[in-house]
Amino acid sequence: MTNRERVQAVLAGTRPDRLPAVEWANWWSLTKKRWEEEGAPAQTGPDTLQDYFGLDRLRQIWIHPICGDAPKPPAEGAGLLETEEDYEALLPFLYREDTLQKAVDRAEAWREDHDRGDFAAWITLEGFFWFPRTLFGIENHLCAFYDAPELMHRMNRDLAQYHLTCLDRILPLLRPEYMTFAEDMSYNLGPMLSKELFDEFLLPYYRQVIPRLKEFGVKVFIDTDGNVEPLIPWFREAGIEGVLPLERQAGVDVNRIRENYPDWLMIGGYDKTVMHLGEEAMRQEFERILPAMKHGRYIPSVDHQTPPDVSAEQYRIYVRLLKEYGRRAVEN
Repeated sequence: MTNRERVQAVLAGTRPDRLPAVEWANWWSLTKKRWEEEGAPAQTGPDTLQDYFGLDRLRQIWIHPICGDAPKPPAEGAGLLETEEDYEALLPFLYREDTLQKAVDRAEAWREDHDRGDFAAWITLEGFFWFPRTLFGIENHLCAFYDAPELMHRMNRDLAQYHLTCLDRILPLLRPEYMTFAEDMSYNLGPMLSKELFDEFLLPYYRQVIPRLKEFGVKVFIDTDGNVEPLIPWFREAGIEGVLPLERQAGVDVNRIRENYPDWLMIGGYDKTVMHLGEEAMRQEFERILPAMKHGRYIPSVDHQTPPDVSAEQYRIYVRLLKEYGRRAVEN
């Protein structure tokens, strides 16, 4: 099977020849720097390190609503605006055709290889929690649900329309196996907003965009760090079908999720903090998540990006074990 076929099989609830062996997100720059010092090639394309370590190919297209030449926030976590007048002034840098065209060009360039099965593909849309936070800044965003509700709704209406325009242009060219809404709306103790705020400010816009994705058979995921388990019922109500990265340090348990939600799709869940401890520790972690792997609808991968305390040799061991347990998961 090609990796595209493997990913499709898992997401459809059927059994591939083995589970996909993928790293769902690009590696941290410090991790890549260490590996280059240990002999790995510099990452010059989407497949460089995947091929070097023997992973299955997986490519991502992130569709940005903010153009590259937009003003930058004055500090990490700070915002770009405070008022509706600020938003009006920022509009020339938002939802631009030239930014969309870059994603369309990439989809067109990848189309033939994807159709042939050379790689599985996913796209990312910035979500209705993530995007207003980028514009308001972290602290002001949480206050804006109460202080600027009209502006919050305007941002998300504009964002939903931009997403629909993007999908109408990209999905006929390249139909990804799945997509993610980038959100990061949970932390180690649970969600950053109430169900009431979710229902008012996010749910209506998910319901505008998700049907278009499902028309093309794209599986819909949420990308949110932290303890996501309390939010799963919220997401299911919106039509969302799965989640990543399932961070173990936040107490997330893929076996518990599988027991509670048998049809829920999952990617991630492997505790990245054990990878530097050696093969036995890595093997014990695979044993922990093996029941969920056996059940299906789950692509195991690190529960965020591989940290820089993992050597290239340790990562090779991890990939070898990922394939070994990926085969064991589909054995009768």
